[in-house]
Amino acid sequence: MTSQSAQTTPQLDRPPTRGTRVRGTRQAEALVSVLGKLSGFHSAQEIHAELRRQGEQVGLTTVYRHLQVLSENEMVDAIRDESGETLYRRCATGRHHHHVTCRSCGRSVEVEGKAVERWADRVAAEAGFVEVDHTVEIFGICPECAPAR
Repeated sequence: MTSQSAQTTPQLDRPPTRGTRVRGTRQAEALVSVLGKLSGFHSAQEIHAELRRQGEQVGLTTVYRHLQVLSENEMVDAIRDESGETLYRRCATGRHHHHVTCRSCGRSVEVEGKAVERWADRVAAEAGFVEVDHTVEIFGICPECAPAR
């Protein structure tokens, strides 16, 4: 996600600014619908399985392609879990943000991280970089899971 993200709630049916268009097909509409109903982060395989459970005839490759475009256009959040798998969910905010995700239950909380933004801008500027994007993924144990450990 970029630090220049829109300040409004994302609309999954708006045309993307780059990449393949994802709106206008029945499969894309079904994917957007499923993303709106699922809570938390899910793998492309889990999203594909949910689409199939709902009777949608959509290929896994199509799901990956649509998720990639939606992620590039900041209409869905994408994080990598500790194993490196990319997980997706519908953004709760259109503002640039990061996530703190529980390693135990998968619960994820959106956080702004202003100190991270300042650090990323400073490090990039010191190296002479402009138009910088960054990804920060924070994992820990949530308050509900901590007592069980």
